[in-house]
Amino acid sequence: MAPALSRSLGASSVAALRPTPSRGRGPTLRSAVAVQGRGAAAVAARGVRWEAGRRKGKGRMVGVRCEAAVTEKPAGEEEAAGEQFEYQAEVSRLLDLIVHSLYSHKEVFLRELVSNASDALDKLRFLSVTDSSVLSDGGELEIRIKPDPEAGTITITDTGIGMTKDELKDCLGTIAQSGTSKFLKALKENKDLGADNGLIGQFGVGFYSAFLVAEKVVVSTKSPKADKQYVWEAMADSSSYVIKEETDPEKMLTRGTQITLFLRDDDKYEFADPGRIQGLVKNYSQFVSFPIYTWQEKSRTVEVEEEEEEEPKEGEEATEGEKKKKKKTITEKYWDWELANETKPIWMRNPKEVEKTEYNEFYKKAFNEFLDPLAYTHFTTEGEVEFRSVLYIPGMAPLSNEEIMNPKTKNIRLYVKRVFISDDFDGELFPRYLSFVKGVVDSNDLPLNVSREILQESRIVRIMRKRLVRKTFDMIQEIAEKEDKEDYKKFWESFGKFVKLGCIEDTGNHKRLAPLLRFYSSKNETDLISLDQYVENMPENQKAIYYIATDSLQSAKTAPFLEKLVQKDIEFWLRGTLFLFQVLYLIEPIDEVAIQNLQTYKEKKFVDISKEDLELGDEDEDKENESKQEYTLLCDWIKQQLGDKVAKVQISKRLSSSPCVLVSGKFGWSANMERLMKAQTLGDTSSLEFMRGRRIFEINPDHPIAKDLSAACKNEPESTEAKRAVELLYETALISSGYTPDSPAELGGKIYEMMTIALGGRWGRPEESEAATSESNVEVESSEGSATEVVEPSEVRPESDPWKD
Repeated sequence: MAPALSRSLGASSVAALRPTPSRGRGPTLRSAVAVQGRGAAAVAARGVRWEAGRRKGKGRMVGVRCEAAVTEKPAGEEEAAGEQFEYQAEVSRLLDLIVHSLYSHKEVFLRELVSNASDALDKLRFLSVTDSSVLSDGGELEIRIKPDPEAGTITITDTGIGMTKDELKDCLGTIAQSGTSKFLKALKENKDLGADNGLIGQFGVGFYSAFLVAEKVVVSTKSPKADKQYVWEAMADSSSYVIKEETDPEKMLTRGTQITLFLRDDDKYEFADPGRIQGLVKNYSQFVSFPIYTWQEKSRTVEVEEEEEEEPKEGEEATEGEKKKKKKTITEKYWDWELANETKPIWMRNPKEVEKTEYNEFYKKAFNEFLDPLAYTHFTTEGEVEFRSVLYIPGMAPLSNEEIMNPKTKNIRLYVKRVFISDDFDGELFPRYLSFVKGVVDSNDLPLNVSREILQESRIVRIMRKRLVRKTFDMIQEIAEKEDKEDYKKFWESFGKFVKLGCIEDTGNHKRLAPLLRFYSSKNETDLISLDQYVENMPENQKAIYYIATDSLQSAKTAPFLEKLVQKDIEFWLRGTLFLFQVLYLIEPIDEVAIQNLQTYKEKKFVDISKEDLELGDEDEDKENESKQEYTLLCDWIKQQLGDKVAKVQISKRLSSSPCVLVSGKFGWSANMERLMKAQTLGDTSSLEFMRGRRIFEINPDHPIAKDLSAACKNEPESTEAKRAVELLYETALISSGYTPDSPAELGGKIYEMMTIALGGRWGRPEESEAATSESNVEVESSEGSATEVVEPSEVRPESDPWKD
């Protein structure tokens, strides 16, 4: 089918073809294309053939001839540059583009046609306010859809306004012509009718989506304005359509429009199925304001009577024809109309009139959930952008890991005047970190593409996104402020990672995201605390928020970096103050990156206690200077032994019980970050070396090991045992500080050797083992003292050995 393009596609103009002489390059062809009305559709289908010829003279002139011309200027009015023509566009090609390139999914044809029917009913209801005669005897305002699997057809019937013959030509004979838009334009021009224009312009391109699945479309329509009923009929691959008067009494309509789709062979099995049609209606048109009935197969139980012969008893003669009736229950199938859009659009109601149970039921039915939501919000925004929305926070996190950070979760359903448009968005309405939020958004202002499947990027979309995100934050904050903290605990367990992701991706909303964060700390190892609670309990002289990032809560609690900070907390407790000198435990992989992106909270910087230059605010400079002077020789000696393994060796201000610790440089990765980057599947080893940063070896001057090594470097700086002790101390510090040793097996061998020395003979050994040990020692000594070769028994070869040289 290929109805002609009409005036709706462009203003009628004249195609001018004028050669413009150019120096040395011949003429240039300039043309303006005009689109003509509905005439000569068949001629247009033949295509346009241009013929160019030469004319004698100084320059070359181009003559153009169009076989599909509708009107031609008289010969006397021809210009010297050539003839001017108006031509009809090739409608069949344009229709082919609309059908095969405009829509992504075939199933949207039903949405478009149902929306057309809804518009027709809306238009009738509006006109009936001033003219009740348009209702006549057409029955209730409704839509009925009847699929026929055997015939391979779908029939969509509405009791709306219908169309006259001229309206059929205007609305269905012209691609991209909207009857609804004309109706709205007339309303605006006639102020007496008011300005209620709550309709969606669907006719035009939307109607032609029927050819996505149909090879033939028949439209039968009856308007209250006309006495006759007309039929519009077209084939998918035709360049023309037919309009005729309906004469069959059985096909007469009281009022409205009936569209019959003759499905293609490839689409009969799918779209002629009543169950499939029911599903499409529930998905796309569930909230249309008019009832939609679909033809469905149903079943019921009925009682039937069966006759069975009764066997004669003993002593009685059998009587021919004597039968007994017995009742039996059977299930029979039948076809009937079923209401497909039972769920009412809850967002169109006043929030004060909707109960909590109604919100929960709508959530479960709309999103196939079985748990009640943790929270919901129902709001309407007005102003430059108007829309209604109901948003929910689910009761649990997605079961599939793929849905956790997937922006296309289909959780937000977009409607335009209660007609479902799409739920496939890539971050247009919600950022990725809020992809767990579910809800509906209904707006008339959203800019969509022609097929209404793609949301166009525009200022309106950005405003809507901003308001939706803000409402979501308000909803989460309400959960956090409840007296019952159990709900927020559930929220954090399910969606805490999403909030931390927001700290990384959305710098503009840090002020809203940071108060929602929760962490364990050195004073709250069982209960999560907020950053507000941390700041409120800080001592006056504390200038920063301290944290440590590890792989588990146990690792964080036993980290050597905490020793001095925990000791300070005990000191505050002994003084009877309410201050808590505590450290946040970041035990999830995303935590450290999220905190680093925040940088500050309420003018307090975040400080990693595992990095160099840790300032606690109460340093004794005199004592530090004394320790540095006393242990300068030891630090230089240890640095000499370790070489490039560490950047420097210094006295530690953070240790109280451990002998040493390895800290990271200010601008490099921490031990936790280095471990995470090594674990990346697609990690880059070259960047690992670049970002790892320098390592600083800090020693505790009050520890006995440090004092012994200090004596060793002064008295026996070349001692082998002292040097081995330094290496073992460094590799042990690697592990306790969260790093991975370069050679775990070598470290294990050193530890075993030290254990052998420490445990040797402490509890007494059996005599045999002592004798064996002494013999092995004698053999070793003899081997060192002479060149005698000791041959193992397995290596002695007989004289007849064939492998002997």
